[in-house]
Amino acid sequence: MSQYEATISWQRGEHSFADNSYSRGHEWTFDGGLKVPASASPHVVPLPLSIAENVDPEEAFVASISSCHMLFFLSLAAKRDIVVDRYTDSATGVMEKRADGRIAMTRVILRPDARYSGEVLPTLRQLEDLHHRSHELCFIANSVLTEIVVEIVA
Repeated sequence: MSQYEATISWQRGEHSFADNSYSRGHEWTFDGGLKVPASASPHVVPLPLSIAENVDPEEAFVASISSCHMLFFLSLAAKRDIVVDRYTDSATGVMEKRADGRIAMTRVILRPDARYSGEVLPTLRQLEDLHHRSHELCFIANSVLTEIVVEIVA
């Protein structure tokens, strides 16, 4: 078993609270000491009560799925002697109302775009297999109900 921790900190400051006009800006602190400015999404809480430049939970959710997928992909490619020089994913999350009326991140679309070198260049079929296996292994993907779609950029 592994445990992961984050400390989430918010302070009201001088803002009023009861009228719901407080800032949604806060901070995430991780075990290595990294501090990340966070906020509610401007899509959920209008500006200036949210902070557009800060990371919001929805963006972090999409990033965590993409990052987990990429890390497994790189590991699997290395085991197959496929040299990956660069990997970029322009991932998108779709938040919408589910059939039960609740709002949820219903779909995350990964768009991995990688560049390769070396003697073994992967075929599209091999890439599809690597991405499929990466999805199966990804801890985050295994933890959520969200549909995750992989659209390989070739």
